Amino acid sequence: MAKKVLLKLSASPVKSSKRFIISVNTMRINKDDQVLVLIGINNGKKSRVISVDRKKSKVTVEGVNVVHKHVRRSRRNPQGGRLSMEKPIAISNVQLICPFCSQPTRVGFRFDKEGVKYRVCKKCKADINIVSHAKKKITK
Repeated sequence: MAKKVLLKLSASPVKSSKRFIISVNTMRINKDDQVLVLIGINNGKKSRVISVDRKKSKVTVEGVNVVHKHVRRSRRNPQGGRLSMEKPIAISNVQLICPFCSQPTRVGFRFDKEGVKYRVCKKCKADINIVSHAKKKITK
């Protein structure tokens, strides 16, 4: 009986990983965006996004989640010591700050009449930037 329960539990992450892959396609936060950190030691800190990892749904934010890596002496590091570096945090733990209304907001998408896709601020309804240009229609 215990083996059947273990099999059911091991089968459930496979389903959730399929859902995860679908949600990765639309990233609402991009590199060089201003974000507000919502959780952790740096809660409430406003900073810039350094990099985005779409597969893992993680974001590296400047000055947030800083860790010290102890480095041994080598030719590359002749002095050795402690290097401070930022580690990525989950994308759900940050919120975009709108460049127009300067408030933390959710992000939506909208399409223009020509088919241009925009990122949109949910509070002030302003277009943040263009996500993708209009696709050319093939005429025969």
